Amino acid sequence: MAQSAPAFTLFGFPVHVRAGFLLFMVLVVTLNGTEFGLPLALLMALFTLLHELGHAFAARATGARAEIALDFLAGYASFAPTRPLTKAERIGISLAGPLAQIAAGSALYFALGGEWWHPQPGHTPLQMAAWWAGPIIGLFNLIPILPLDGGNVLQVLIEVVAPRHARRVMYGVTIALAGAAIAWMVIDPDLQPLIVFAAIPLITVAQMISNDRQHSRRADGQEALARAEALAWASGDYGRFPGGAVPSPWARAWQHFQHGQPEAAREVLLADLADTAPVNWWPPDAAPVDALRQLVALLPADLPAGRSYSAFVLGNVLLRTGEAHRAGLHAAAAYGTHRSPMLALQVARAAAALGDRATALAWLATSARNADRGALRAAVAQAPEFDTLRHDPDVAAAVAG
Repeated sequence: MAQSAPAFTLFGFPVHVRAGFLLFMVLVVTLNGTEFGLPLALLMALFTLLHELGHAFAARATGARAEIALDFLAGYASFAPTRPLTKAERIGISLAGPLAQIAAGSALYFALGGEWWHPQPGHTPLQMAAWWAGPIIGLFNLIPILPLDGGNVLQVLIEVVAPRHARRVMYGVTIALAGAAIAWMVIDPDLQPLIVFAAIPLITVAQMISNDRQHSRRADGQEALARAEALAWASGDYGRFPGGAVPSPWARAWQHFQHGQPEAAREVLLADLADTAPVNWWPPDAAPVDALRQLVALLPADLPAGRSYSAFVLGNVLLRTGEAHRAGLHAAAAYGTHRSPMLALQVARAAAALGDRATALAWLATSARNADRGALRAAVAQAPEFDTLRHDPDVAAAVAG
């Protein structure tokens, strides 16, 4: 979802207008002259907004929250589903934008007296602008390459037969088609000015591949760190952590505790809770509950609040050890400092564990204001404290925001 304040709201959808969008409209006028460029820029702006509204309305029909952003060369309708979407719904959302643009552009073109199949030399600049800004750009968006809507539709269809490889297949399709288009444009002098537009999919796919690789490296690193933390708890082997990472403060505290040094164990935990530096450790997810319970017993009532990550980990530890009331108080105090949606969710979990439905719903709604909806839904689904509220419609409404 877009993070800046919206320029305006239309039909309940926040609309963000980036400086690049205005720059692109100026560029359209500059390249095409005032007589044709001005109506073309105005209609491109209008139909781009209609295009994104098509996506947004289709997303809303599935229960998702949607926002619109208008940027250089493109518009975007980002949405946060409140449930997993079917393939048909995903295709419908992708098609709704270009179909709305084609329909609206064609209607305006014919209303202006345009010919039934394409503009003629004697047509006015406004008629030509309606034709290009509406049906032509709408049809262009149906080309089956990324990041166009047609590419998203094809990817969903490929997922039917190759769900794990659909993204990579689409990368190959995009590179092949865009590369062929560029080769054709190089040969044809009349098409050479369009090479920059054919290059955009290649640049976009290159960025997407880079992002996928970074995500994969992060996931691999996190998996290795989680394994090392689990091994430290299971066998006492603290030497398997990947470069730069260390055992969690809870694992180090437990090591001190096992050596008869409870004061040193407490100092390790308090130092971590007061720390504000970036973390390089994994939570004690693999720790035995009894070990965590003994470490929690070392902590004083008043705790420092250095960083939200450590506060969140402590909240999870308290919930695991059955101290829901203390977990709720701690997470609420930490939320006052950090305003983290996951800390707000911890308060909701604690309230649910204590049977306080009203407080749980209120804090769920607080968490939903700034949380990634997919992550929030997954966290709620995985939290055992919500078992008694799993089918409560008000819980679904609170998560949906």
